[in-house]
Amino acid sequence: MNTVAALGHRFWTRLRKHDPHPASHAEKLISTAGGFFGVLLVLLVSGRILDAHGATLVVASMGASAVLLFATPHSPLSQPWSLLGGHLISAFIGITCAKLMGSPFYAGAVAVGLSIGAMHYFRCLHPPGGATALVAVLGGESVHTLGYWFLVTPVLANVLIILIVAVAANYPFRWRRYPEWLSMPPEAPGAAHDPHAEKCMIAHSDLVYALSEMDSFIDITEEDLLRIYHLAIRRTHPILADAA
Repeated sequence: MNTVAALGHRFWTRLRKHDPHPASHAEKLISTAGGFFGVLLVLLVSGRILDAHGATLVVASMGASAVLLFATPHSPLSQPWSLLGGHLISAFIGITCAKLMGSPFYAGAVAVGLSIGAMHYFRCLHPPGGATALVAVLGGESVHTLGYWFLVTPVLANVLIILIVAVAANYPFRWRRYPEWLSMPPEAPGAAHDPHAEKCMIAHSDLVYALSEMDSFIDITEEDLLRIYHLAIRRTHPILADAA
């Protein structure tokens, strides 16, 4: 009993003190409200097209997309092409596997595996896409009856709905505008030619090289790394940071 209490105390202490992704209460509330309205509209659309079972499965994948779009709007996994391509390509693969393979279990596994590979090559990695591929196989009769029309309604319709809500919900807040490029501040005049800035900043090409050497998908862009580096420089060397 004492061991359980000690483990509980350690967990609670860590939960209170250690947050690898700190955010303000306002930031968390914005994410919560955006997810609510996005998924509510998706539910209303899917409920008119599919039966309760099919709608539940489809909305489950869109619920995962909502977490990315509203909690991590600047992530490469959340950007419009990742959202659109990830769901549509995965849905196409899932429908095709369901039509060509007899066993739904093998078809589901093949669909998810091929979807991951396709998203890699088309540069649209979006984790909920794997769920969409699985829904196309295991979604039941209402999904199978739609055939490739499933790509348009409900998948494309739901993607466009949640995309529009994400743009609208994040736009009023300058620091989290979506898509990511809308929130990037303009480059300071003369920054690229300032010798002090060149000494304290990491070159874009060096960051691209470093990321490529890791040989794995990293959920951060070189622009994000430059911004983080600049903020760190501003804290330790404010004069050089202001010059950059």
